[in-house]
Amino acid sequence: MTIRNAAACLLAFTCLVVLAACGSNKPKDGPPQSGTPSTSKLPADSVPRPEPKGRYGNGPVYEVLGKRYTVMPSAVGYKERGVASWYGKKFHGNLTSNRETYDMYAMTAAHKTLPLPTYVRVRNLSNGRSIIVRVNDRGPFVDNRIIDLSYAAAIKLDMVGAGTALVEVEAITFANQPGTRSQSPTKAAPASTNATSTGKLYTQVGAFGSRENAERRLALLRNGGIGAAFLHEDKSVSPALYRVRVGPINNVDQYDLVVKELARLGINDPIIVND
Repeated sequence: MTIRNAAACLLAFTCLVVLAACGSNKPKDGPPQSGTPSTSKLPADSVPRPEPKGRYGNGPVYEVLGKRYTVMPSAVGYKERGVASWYGKKFHGNLTSNRETYDMYAMTAAHKTLPLPTYVRVRNLSNGRSIIVRVNDRGPFVDNRIIDLSYAAAIKLDMVGAGTALVEVEAITFANQPGTRSQSPTKAAPASTNATSTGKLYTQVGAFGSRENAERRLALLRNGGIGAAFLHEDKSVSPALYRVRVGPINNVDQYDLVVKELARLGINDPIIVND
């Protein structure tokens, strides 16, 4: 090996070591080092009030990591179930998408497409706990995640340890908000609740008026290796609906796996339902 080649190899090795060191020192997100605050020290829920759409963070179109997102013109009627995550000390003190300062101890959240700001009610489907937060940031830019909660909000939903939770997110809107039909005053939003959920959760991949069509979808799932799929006949409506479901779903990891398997079969619009 020539001296030049040896020097080049040494330089390349040194660069790799430096890059590895940088990677290992990259700050990780998490709770504060001081530990989890007591429940008595947690903030009250955000109090919904009419606010104009912010000057910053409202697109209408923006791009992150090569993917384009379109901001909703209004939050009216928004309701969705999916996976919530949370963010903490790594972002504490940074600017949010609407140019406010992120406070991990405040009741706020990030959402990819809701107008900023929007108030939403978030319910943990596993334990029934419910909170109200103010959406003032963008994210989470991770597949299969619908909302990123502040550290304090995550504590109140009892999801800090797990890192994620299956949730229902519903926008709180007002009578004079664009897109609202009713002119009556909105009802007062309830405070956080700590009710315990007893119903099991399932991933629903279709609701059919024809049993034959439902059985065809069920066969697709079972032939694709999804053995937990089954047919639920819903007689609470007339005519009856035949709902194809997978589950029960016990945690986010299981849900992520089911969604991945469904996508492999070309099914990209599952929803989370209770029994």
